[in-house]
Amino acid sequence: QVQLVESGGGLVQAGGSLRLSCAASGRTFTVSGMAWFRQAPGKEREFVATVLWSGVNTYYQDSVKGRFTISRAAAKNTVYLQMNSLKPEDTAIYYCAARPGDSRTFRISATAYDYWGQGTQVTVSS
Repeated sequence: QVQLVESGGGLVQAGGSLRLSCAASGRTFTVSGMAWFRQAPGKEREFVATVLWSGVNTYYQDSVKGRFTISRAAAKNTVYLQMNSLKPEDTAIYYCAARPGDSRTFRISATAYDYWGQGTQVTVSS
């Protein structure tokens, strides 16, 4: 079992920045990859970014590439999502997720992830 605790959401003006944090605990040795997803009202949950457990390899949704950075702090079992140049369309509930399985391949489908945080609201005003 893996527990994920998110923090860092809030209200920010367009063009601003936020950093989301996700602290993992429990059986973290089973984790092969972690990711951030987001879900806006009335929309499906959408992949944002993922990092393999090595912390080296990352992959991003095209709409956030160049603006968002996912990283892992191994010593604290913590994953971050640094969000810069925020746009109103980034407004959503952001979820941290963790998965078992292959640590050498990216997974962008929500169905691949077994563990989820509670979600943190990010609101970007115009």
